[in-house]
Amino acid sequence: MSPVVPLAESPVDGARPSAYLVALDVDGTLLSWADEPERREYISDAVREAVAAVRDAGHHPVISTGRTVLATVPVARELGLTEGWLVCSNGAVTARIDPSAPDGFVVEEQVTFDPAPALRAVLEGIPGALVAVEDLGLGHRVNAPWPDGEITGRQDVVPFEELASEPATRVVVRSPERTRDDFHDLVDRLGLEDVTYAIGWTAWMDIAPQGVTKGTALEGVRRRLGVEPWATVAIGDGRNDVGMLEWAARGVAMGHADDVVKAAADEVTGTIDEDGAASVLRSLLT
Repeated sequence: MSPVVPLAESPVDGARPSAYLVALDVDGTLLSWADEPERREYISDAVREAVAAVRDAGHHPVISTGRTVLATVPVARELGLTEGWLVCSNGAVTARIDPSAPDGFVVEEQVTFDPAPALRAVLEGIPGALVAVEDLGLGHRVNAPWPDGEITGRQDVVPFEELASEPATRVVVRSPERTRDDFHDLVDRLGLEDVTYAIGWTAWMDIAPQGVTKGTALEGVRRRLGVEPWATVAIGDGRNDVGMLEWAARGVAMGHADDVVKAAADEVTGTIDEDGAASVLRSLLT
């Protein structure tokens, strides 16, 4: 895992880079939900066209998400991305798009941790919580079945000993009866000091290896691509995006993000309903 390094200033002459690295969160940034006639995911035409324009201009769109790589590849396909990089599992997995590979990707780097202490603390402190441990490229080991559509890939219901038996890239905790504030209180009480955690809009928490964020993984991608530090852009809306917004030379929060996310950003764009991400992408072309 590459460390995050201080960002350089942009050139004083105002020269534009030959290529930007543009880190794009998925849920709430690129992708929204329609409730009619049934709840479904969708990417607006404006966002899809803007991503394509940035790619065609020679820049590097990099999807950067808490989703597993299995759940990220279909998003890349919908955006028309047939090559490039994916930062998944909140930075614990870095993959390369490869249409010739069996699942459409090749994992280039993964960071793991011992999930047992966090699993034990969560299940003792949150009775009835659903937990899922990522099986990279396959699905999840779970303590009970999850609702359809909430996690991707195979679900193997296993006892605690098997949940915690191997190093993991990501653990997901779901407790529908609790609020996001409840989860923050629980984290403080449970003392999860040895991991990195991110809490979503609902009672959903991602647990990752300590020190791992989208930003740490994106720094590794930046170096692989040879993009200058000052030519990095990131757009996101959630608490798990804070690391990459602080990492990027230009961090942009979506208009519907909360105050913590906005405070980590350099600027705020429109909401997802206003195609805020598309506005930022188009600004890179002028």
